[in-house]
Amino acid sequence: MGLGGCIILIAVGAILTFATDWDMQGVNLDLVGVIFMIVGLIGVATFSSIARRRRVVMPPTTPVVEDPHHHNRSGYSDGYGA
Repeated sequence: MGLGGCIILIAVGAILTFATDWDMQGVNLDLVGVIFMIVGLIGVATFSSIARRRRVVMPPTTPVVEDPHHHNRSGYSDGYGA
């Protein structure tokens, strides 16, 4: 279940708890709404902790090749005046 599903659970739970006036025999809709909100909050917390762990900076995959014949850029190739 993704972040969107968790938010939908929280919204449906809030609607069942606070915005409905239905009476069903054997079912307490207020309790069902509270359970939906709690499950949605647990899902959001789990999703955010997993998403935080996935944000790892990867090193570049291109290898760095250094030139073994490093040339002096000052204009002197024999080392004088460097």
